[in-house]
Amino acid sequence: MNPDFLIDAYDTERLKTLGVWAQCSAADFDRRPEPRARTPHEHMVHQCLSEDAWMTKMLDLPVERTPLPAVETIPAFVAHYGDVSALRLERLRVVEAGWWDEATSFFEVRRSRAWVMVRRLVHTAHHRGQLTAFLRWRGVALYSTYGPTADTGGLAANGAIVVYPGGLGASWPALPGPGPHLATERPDAGRRP
Repeated sequence: MNPDFLIDAYDTERLKTLGVWAQCSAADFDRRPEPRARTPHEHMVHQCLSEDAWMTKMLDLPVERTPLPAVETIPAFVAHYGDVSALRLERLRVVEAGWWDEATSFFEVRRSRAWVMVRRLVHTAHHRGQLTAFLRWRGVALYSTYGPTADTGGLAANGAIVVYPGGLGASWPALPGPGPHLATERPDAGRRP
């Protein structure tokens, strides 16, 4: 199997996660939107601990770093996860192609490492989506993740653009704002069955 797509996907997913984390504010770091929901702080802890467990125990790719930053602040999480995930990316880039096909333990079942990596990517995207919903609930203008957002112009079909956030300490591009309302974007707008 050619693992390049999995390695590239891990690289882009880690960058998207860092971008969403960097959009969180210190004021919301420990805000719980609903009694059963995680805070942004808890999301960051979960991402760091679960990715470390999966990469170490299931994929046998340990790195010589602790899973969590020494101080738990948004900038510290962004810097630490950025560094640790970059180390994992380096490890992934040097594994042999056949390594991906080998079976490993996925909780109580055996799966290929490629299968486990796909699940890891989906797991990360799931929790990042929860955090993105939290940010929207808080009224935060959202930068792109997989494509345009309402704050980068709406739908690509209407000329909306992809705008990624800058890194910590970097200037962030201005967001163009919402595009046309959804009702005007659909060819059947205004028609009722």
